[in-house]
Amino acid sequence: MSDLPPGDDRTTLADLRRLVEEFVSARDWHRFHTPKNLAMALAIEAAELMEHFQWLTPEQSRRIPDQPERRGAVAEELADVMCYALAMANELGIDVASAVSCKMAKNAAKYPVEKYQGYFGPDDPALPSDS
Repeated sequence: MSDLPPGDDRTTLADLRRLVEEFVSARDWHRFHTPKNLAMALAIEAAELMEHFQWLTPEQSRRIPDQPERRGAVAEELADVMCYALAMANELGIDVASAVSCKMAKNAAKYPVEKYQGYFGPDDPALPSDS
């Protein structure tokens, strides 16, 4: 099952979707993988990911890559989030690459670089107001 070449630069999104699909199918879990259940599982795993950053300062959170044990724990939770997201895409027949591309195009229109570069968004108090 894990015959995938290691690394983001050698594994496609389709490969990962297939890996998740094979895992779910082999266990006959499709009956449990309703969109509702997958959305709930995804939220739960995202909360578990957030726990690793709870109470850390922004600077401390940026140092996690230098701490192999913590980085590994974060990677494991991120993998759980990704697996449920891919299972959701599989269940609903969503083309993830198209969905992400469309969403990024909408974001680019909503947050033009000329206006928002260096600002977190429209609520940033440092953002100059339009005159």
